[in-house]
This record gives sequence, C-alpha cells and structure tokens, in this order.
Amino acid sequence: MEHADLIIRAGWIIPVEPGDAILESHALIIRDGTIAAIVPNAETDAISAEHVVDRPDHALIPGLVNAHTHAAMSLLRGLADDLPLMKWLSEHVWPAEQAHMSAEFVHAGAELAVVEMLRGGTTCFSDMYFFPEVTGRVVSRAGLRAILGMIVFDFPSAYGEGAEDYLNKGLELHDAWRNDPLVSTVFAPHAPYTVSEPNLERIRTLADELDLPVHMHVHETAHEVADSVEKSGGRPLARLDALGLVSPSLIAVHMTQVLDDEIRLLADKGVSVVHCPESNLKLASGFCPVQRLLDEGVNVAIGTDGAASNNDLDMIGEMRTAALLGKGIAGDAAALPAATVLRMATLNGARALGQGDRIGSLEVGKEADVVAVDLSRAATQPIYNPLSQIVYAASRDQVSDVWVAGRHLLSECVPTTADADAALRQARRWRDRICSTL
Repeated sequence: MEHADLIIRAGWIIPVEPGDAILESHALIIRDGTIAAIVPNAETDAISAEHVVDRPDHALIPGLVNAHTHAAMSLLRGLADDLPLMKWLSEHVWPAEQAHMSAEFVHAGAELAVVEMLRGGTTCFSDMYFFPEVTGRVVSRAGLRAILGMIVFDFPSAYGEGAEDYLNKGLELHDAWRNDPLVSTVFAPHAPYTVSEPNLERIRTLADELDLPVHMHVHETAHEVADSVEKSGGRPLARLDALGLVSPSLIAVHMTQVLDDEIRLLADKGVSVVHCPESNLKLASGFCPVQRLLDEGVNVAIGTDGAASNNDLDMIGEMRTAALLGKGIAGDAAALPAATVLRMATLNGARALGQGDRIGSLEVGKEADVVAVDLSRAATQPIYNPLSQIVYAASRDQVSDVWVAGRHLLSECVPTTADADAALRQARRWRDRICSTL
C-alpha cells in the first residue's frame, strides 16, 4: 500500500472482531471511507496519506451503535422524573407532546441529541419518533448514521391522523432515503398495546415486501404483559408470533418480562433484543435477563432509550450499567464481561439494525466508523487492560475524536459538523416555551 486518505495511529486498537483482541501500538489505514489495513504504527512511515492523526494515549474502538432511542425527546429531559412508565407517559410526556409536537420541536431536539451523541462516541442510532424526515435531515447534515423509524400508532397525533396516515408517511420516508449511504429506515410500530393486530399484520406484510426490520417496544413492563393477558388472553410476544412478526426482522426493545420458553422462541426465530438498562432502572420497568439471552444465542444490543427517561444518550455509561446490572441479575461476577458488553454496543447493535456487514467492528473492508477514547486521564490510569478501562472506568468526556466513514465529525472534543452553541440556544428556548404551558 502506497497511499491512504487517513492514517490514525493509536496506543491501542480494540477491533471487537475477533473477540477480545487488543492491538497495541497499531494504526488504521483508511481509504475512500473504508478501512484498508490495520498495521503496527512502525509500518505507517512507508505509507503516504492526506491526513495523519496521532493518538498515542488513546484506544480506538468501533463507533458506538445506539440501537434504540427517541432523539428529539432530548427537549423533555428532566420534565417529569421519578414516576412509573404509564403515569410518566399518560400524565406528562404525551400531554407535553400533544401541546408542543411539531417539525420545529423535532428539529431542535434532534440537533441537541446529535451534539450529545457525537461527544459520547455514538456514530449510529436507531430512532423512533415523530417527524422522522426532520431527524433525517439533521443527521444527514451532521454526517452520522441513523435508522429512521417509520412510527405507527392507532391514535392521532400532530404527525399523523391514524395508522393509515402514519404508514403512508413512513413509505414516503422510505422512498426518500432508500439510496442514502448513511440514513435508512425501519418500521417502528410503537408497541402491541398502541397498535392493533390488523395494523400490525399490515406492517408485517409491508416489512416482508420491502425486506425491512420491525423495531418495537415489547414486554417493557409487567403491567403491559398482564394487561395483554387480561384483554386478549395472550402475552404480547405470543400475539406477535401468531401474526408472523417474531422473526429475524424483529428488533424487540426492552424485554424485561421474559419466560424461559420465550427466550427459546427469541433464539429459534432469530430475534434481536435491545437492552436499555438505565431507562428500565429509572422507570422501575424490570430487568432484561441479558446473560440468559446471550447463552441461548440471542443477539442482544444496547440502547439508551430517550433522554426523557434515561436521562442521557451516553452509550459509554450505558455499557457500564449493563455490565454491572447483568452480573447482579445473573448472580455471577463473570457474566457480561467487558468484551461482551462492548460487542453489544457495537457489532451486535449493527447486526440488529441490518448494518453488521458495514459497521460495528474495525475490520479491513468495513466502513471507517471510529472512536478515539483518551485513556491518559486519572480515572483510567494505570492501564492493565484498555478494554476493561473503557467499560468500567472511562466516561464519555474522554471521547476525543469521532469519524464516520472516514469523515472527522469530532476533532479533539469539538464537533466539526454540528453547531453545539446553536443547539443549546434552541434547547433553552424550548424549555421556556414548555414551562410556560405547564
């Protein structure tokens, strides 16, 4: 190799695939937005490059994949804390959305979320929210990856009049972004209790025709499951299975209430589960049995959920919580080791979203979504194992650089494609507007 667009030399490269490999004093060679080679730092002198970035005290990891969030809800961060899910939704979040939901709201919330995610090392996120076309434009301008949820409810909102209207707008969204290199779409019916079975069946048909995943809250709380049994005689997952939705296309978010036979069903049908530990803890929704799911071969990813219930979009913090909670639930200190949790936050998330052949690990031929984490801080010294330090000791403030497809989106902690000051000004204006109606 004689020439590259970019060389990133680092203290360590943690590729995720294979396994828990850690490459000391290695460099990524990037050409045309993809990883062309991974070589020892000493070999890079023979390669000419347009740009060379030296990060000797840093570890390079794949870009973090937030497999479930509601980006624009960043504007509702802290609005109604310390409440159970249904009270939080029905008495606070849904009324606030009804009063303020608009394309302008989503634009401001998405811009704030993009700045937060960039600074925390997230390069790809799966979003479920209203006005997804607006989020798509914000994300595209900033250069991140996003999977835009084609949101569906049975009831009307400021975005849609009902399921038919939501689906029509979703299909228009899909057509608009179908050839974009960074932004794609997924069907996003909210939950089995907000979307009727006939509408879910139609979504399954459309998803099969378009070969798209279905991203959905499933078994989030014990109340949801009990209510389903009382009203229909079956648990939500069983109802979805009867409709043909339990398949490799299903991305089941939360799954805090899971029986042994349901775990086997998820594994047999190839379902991906998105674990949102901090949101589930804050809303006291329950505990996803992550190690049991992994043991059965279920692909488990990590999501933050929205900042209104988390209250952040911090994937590094989410990894640490997932690891510690997983050990406590399993009663086993060896459960959810650091390498497994990092994989959940990168390659597993990419695979859940249908992106595993392109991103999620630092491998030759994959697109160069890369995060540099500064391990020279007191909180991550001394270093015995840089992978463990990232999961158990590092904070998102130690993310110094982010690249997506080789494009430098965060340089030495400063966003290069997103206006952080403007996002903060908009957030303050929306806070004042929302407070005036409370």
